[in-house]
This record gives sequence, C-alpha cells and structure tokens, in this order.
Amino acid sequence: MSGTLYFFACLALLVLGYAVYGTFVEKVFKIDPKRLTPVSTKADGMDYVVLPGWKIFFIQLLNIAGLGPVFGPIVGALYGPAALLWVVFGCIFAGAVHDFIAGMISLRYGGASYPEVIGRNLGKGIRSFMEGYTILFLILVGAVFVTGPAALLTSMTDIPLGVWSAIIFIYYICATILPIDMIIGRIYPFFAVLLLFMAFGLIGAMLFTGMPILPHVDLQSFFASTHPDGLPIWPGLFIVIACGAISGFHATQSPMMARCMVNEKQGRKFFYGAMIAEGVIGLIWVTLGLSFYESPEALAAAGPAPVVVKDISISLLGSVGGILAILGVVVLPISTGDTAFRSARMLLADRFKMSQEKIFSRIKLALPLFVVGIALTFIDFNAIWRYFGWANQTMACVCLWACSVYLHRRNRFHWVTTLPAFFMTVVVVAFICNAPIGLNLSMTPSTIIGLIAACAITVLFFKRGHTMPDDPEEQQA
Repeated sequence: MSGTLYFFACLALLVLGYAVYGTFVEKVFKIDPKRLTPVSTKADGMDYVVLPGWKIFFIQLLNIAGLGPVFGPIVGALYGPAALLWVVFGCIFAGAVHDFIAGMISLRYGGASYPEVIGRNLGKGIRSFMEGYTILFLILVGAVFVTGPAALLTSMTDIPLGVWSAIIFIYYICATILPIDMIIGRIYPFFAVLLLFMAFGLIGAMLFTGMPILPHVDLQSFFASTHPDGLPIWPGLFIVIACGAISGFHATQSPMMARCMVNEKQGRKFFYGAMIAEGVIGLIWVTLGLSFYESPEALAAAGPAPVVVKDISISLLGSVGGILAILGVVVLPISTGDTAFRSARMLLADRFKMSQEKIFSRIKLALPLFVVGIALTFIDFNAIWRYFGWANQTMACVCLWACSVYLHRRNRFHWVTTLPAFFMTVVVVAFICNAPIGLNLSMTPSTIIGLIAACAITVLFFKRGHTMPDDPEEQQA
C-alpha cells in the first residue's frame, strides 16, 4: 500500500467518522430541534447574537484551531506514522465527541462557560478550582500569543517589539469587549478559509508535482517511534498533538458559538464537524512533516515549527506560500489569543452574574484580565509553557468525565465519553509522573500509576454518578 493511499485512507476515515460515529453520538445525546436555544431568549447584542450557520462553522473552526493543528502535528511527526493514527482515531472517538457533548451541554445550560459545565456535573469544589485554573490558562494563552507574533513582526520590520505588542493588545481589547458580530464575526471566517486553503493547497501541490507522499510508511512503521531523541510514543505523542486529536481548550471556546446557534440540529455540524475539519488539517501537516523531509532527524534539524511552516510553504507554493506562511504564523496565533481573553471575560460574567449589555460592565471584567496578561509578557515563559500541553490535556480529561456524568444521570450511553476519559486520565497521569518536568519516574511505574488513577476515578464515577446532587434543570435557554 503506497503512502498516498495511506493518506487518503486516513482522510476517508475522518469523513466517515463524521457521517457515522458523529450521527451515533448525536443520537446518544438526543438533540431536540424544537428546543429553544440561548440566543432565542437571551439576545443581548453582545455575546448572544444570531449568526449565519456558515459563519458559526468557520468561527468555531478558527476558535478551536489557530496554529494548534499545524505546530502540534509537525512536532508529532517526529514520532513517526503513529501520529497519523492518533490524529484520525483521537479526533473521531475523543476530540470530536469531547467538543460535541461539551458544546451541547453548554447549549442546554443556556450558553454556560466551561467551569459551569464542570461544576454542575462534578461538584462545586471542582468548579471553583476549574474557574481559577481556566482563567489563568486562558490569560496565559492570550499573553503567549502576543509575544510570539510580536517577536516575528519585529524581526520583519523596524518597529520595536513593545510597539507591536501594544498594537496586538489593543486589538485584543477591542475583540474582547465589542459585540461578537462586529470583529470576530467578520474576519474569522476569512482566516478560517486561509487555514484550510493553506493546508489543502500544500497537499495539492505535493500531488500535482509528484512529490512522494509518506514515502517511508508501511504497516510496521505505525507502531515504532522514530523520534531523534529516542522518545517513546507513549505517552508523549498524546500530549504533543492536542489540537487535531483532542484539546481541553476547545471546551472553553464552544460556549461562544453555543450562544449564537438557533437550533440544536446545528450541533453536530458546528461542534463535531469543526473538530473533524481540524483533524483533517492536523492530518495534512503530519503528512507534510513525514513527507517533505528525508527523515525525522532532518525534520528536527530544520528548526522550530514556524521555520518548518515557512520552508514547506515557500518550497511548494513559491511566493504565494511565503505570504501564506507569514499570515499563518502571525494572524492565526492572534486569532487564538483574542478569543482566549473573550472567553475569560464571559467566564467571569457568568461567575458574578453580570449582564454584558453595557460596555462599562465588559470593561470592568476585561481590565484585570489584560493587566495580568500584560504583566505575563515581561517574564520568561519557558518554564510555564513546558506544562501547557499537559494542562491542556488535563482540561480535556476533566471535561470528558463531566460529560460522562451528564450522560450517566440521564441513562444514556455514557461510554462514548467514559472510554476516552479513562484513556486520557492514564495519559495525563503517566506523563506527569514520567516527564522531567514532573516526578521523573520510569515509564513502567508511571503507567501503572496512571492506570490506578483512571480505575479509581472510574469507580468513583459509577458510585457517585447518580447520587451527586442533580444539576439545575436544563433551562429552556
């Protein structure tokens, strides 16, 4: 079987995953097309705004994607063809399910933010912890996606770093406090199309020029790590590739679009479907990483992910590719940062039950977020950022357990989220036990500890899934 056939087989699996498994998960959740959505009764001209379906899809895709399904898969390609399997099966059975169920629960809860979804299903204590955890996480994401693009723009111009940082922060403030259809609703669809065009244009160029696709891939290679540093596939690959497989950050973004939907029938397309689209982008970039360079060593020697994006884009698409690469590594991370701050503002508004119709209320909540974000740009991120991947996957793990409780209480087939929750629990616990940034234990005891933790949580889940106080009635939005 040739590498090209492997690629198209993976692509076909993602499409079938949406059509078949996505439909099954939709039936498990039991959508109600007649049910009022939050925007029907809470329209405020700010966050609860009706948007056309095509805009919601592209905004959701860019909200959850940014550069995640580009940079992560490039690094994941160092592990070899196993990265292809994780993107495909992780996306279908974990990431897309995570995004769909979490997004639909938010919809049923009136557009509730991530901690609210967690708290109603896992308890007030976990909710309080996740509120602080999520806000810090979102501020960190927003701040990092100031310094990175600003540094790149500084290297390309004579404008100082501080000026570029100020310009990006001013944009972030506007995107955070202005109505969603004023900035995000207008420019996000364009940038989402850019992300898709960039991915499909590059793989199309490879096919058109006859460049071999996945030339070194065979059945045996899927199960062996090729990482130049000798790192094993388990559990690092499942942390490195988050966007494109499963990412906790997505659950913080879905409420934004849940507040703009007019019918529950849109859920599979906008939540499950957008994640499948991100999986396709991730699949393409893993394929590019495995095909463009002669070996994993050559990929590693090429430099960090932004350099790889630039090299591949210019080589395959010429000057157009160079423009796309520059737009990609500058614009796409900014599109992640602005919605991170907006999500943090929405979370605080939910927490303090503050109406967001008046701009003063929005500024009052956004101001402290930006003060902290600006302060973070003056410190060295390296130590903190090393924990980012693990923190992101831990958020996904917690969300999956909350989704399982939600389904279990309603006597629905909770295994669609319980099985990936169990798997991701083993991943995040084993990783932090094994990693040098964690306990630095050897792999075997780390994995055993992960399995024990997952089993213990599963027992607790079955013991308390029905006995915990029920969440408030799903409101008629």
